[in-house]
Amino acid sequence: MKSRVKFSPIGIVTALGMVVFGLALPAAAQSDGLSMLAGLAKGEWTIKHRDGSEDRKICVRTGRELIQLRHEEPECSRFIVEDAANKVAVQYTCPGNGYGRTNIRKETGALVQIESQGIASGLPFQFAAEARRTGDC
Repeated sequence: MKSRVKFSPIGIVTALGMVVFGLALPAAAQSDGLSMLAGLAKGEWTIKHRDGSEDRKICVRTGRELIQLRHEEPECSRFIVEDAANKVAVQYTCPGNGYGRTNIRKETGALVQIESQGIASGLPFQFAAEARRTGDC
C-alpha cells in the first residue's frame, strides 16, 4: 500500500521562509559588527612593529583601516571571526593578492595591539604591532 504525503501551500511557504531567513541572518550579522573599531579615536595613528621595522602612520577614520595593513586594496572580502567589546578578529581574502587574519585588542580608545598573518604578493607575513593615536590627519 502506497502512502501519500500531502504538502500544504502554507507549509511550503513557511519552510521556504525559514530557510531564506536562516541564510540571510548570518550575512546581516556580518555587516553590522566591529563596533569596537568604530569607537576608536579618529585621526593619525602610528604603528610600531615589535620586530623593529620602520614605524608607519595611517589615517584612521572608521577603525577598519587597521585590519588590512598588508593588503590595502578595497575589494577584499572579510569574515568576522570574533567581535567583542575589547577585541576583534577578522579573516579576509584579497582576490589575486592573498589573504590574512588580524586580531586587534583595544587597550584604550587611542591604543590597540595588533597581530596579523597571512600571504601578500605571494609571500607569507606575520607581525605584532602597537598602534597609537598620535595626531590629526
